[in-house]
Amino acid sequence: MRTILIALALAAPGVPAIAAPVAAPVAAPVAAATMPPRCRVGPVGAAAANAAAFAALPWSPFGRPEVGWAVYATRIAAEIGSDCAADTPAFAAAFARWQRARRLPGTGVLDPESFAVMQGIWHADRAFVAQTRDGSCPAPPLRLAAASPGESYGGKTIQLHPDALSAYRRMVAAARRTQPDLAADTRWLTIFSGFRDPDADALRCATEGNCLGVVRSLCSAHRTGLAVDLYVGQSPGFGPDSSDDGNRRVMVRTLAYRWLVANAGRFGFVNYAFEPWHWEWAPGSRRRLAPRASGGA
Repeated sequence: MRTILIALALAAPGVPAIAAPVAAPVAAPVAAATMPPRCRVGPVGAAAANAAAFAALPWSPFGRPEVGWAVYATRIAAEIGSDCAADTPAFAAAFARWQRARRLPGTGVLDPESFAVMQGIWHADRAFVAQTRDGSCPAPPLRLAAASPGESYGGKTIQLHPDALSAYRRMVAAARRTQPDLAADTRWLTIFSGFRDPDADALRCATEGNCLGVVRSLCSAHRTGLAVDLYVGQSPGFGPDSSDDGNRRVMVRTLAYRWLVANAGRFGFVNYAFEPWHWEWAPGSRRRLAPRASGGA
């Protein structure tokens, strides 16, 4: 595993720039002059196409119109095993290998069809998706454990399945032990939503008038006690669970989110890619591994 130095300025006021080693992909586009030599090896045309689409691709991968795939670049880079930026030839080469391995045209270009296949893989990692595939909804857990005030965002009362809470604690301890910047500000990775009572969720669903959309689900993973919403940053003027595209683009560039993408799988957690803050404990799912060093085609 390669350790990459990422220096990113967070948009939230009063939060210093991040400069800490983290095993995570550097997915954001980079200037050609700063591109590592090994990241320059690969299909140049595909790299140019990815660079153009990165902030301009019109699509609806999760049912809502979006522009660009910057929100998903870190997850994509981890999936294909690339630590080169999204606009580099080496990233395109790694993506082409991933496509060919799944009998897709090996163009190296991120297109909606290839992303749909990747999205299916990510959904398969989520036990909740399998549990609800036939239209049924999991019952709430018989036992719940309470997170401490220090583990919750803003001191909220948070409950989780005991095993999920234990796994969360191990994960956060590892993050803070290895990443001083995450330890310095204890807001990072705190929980702002855990178990949600199904009856209360149904009432909010009806009140807010969006029971099956991206805002609120009639059958939420939070009813299982295995889902956590974690603080991974926010853009000024938005909450830590706002699905505004600009807010999500800020979140996916934080050290907290990048660390989770690279390491959360070791503790049994998988991410719902549309929401950078939403993670589900599914210890039987395919493990998420940190990206390999990527080279040429």
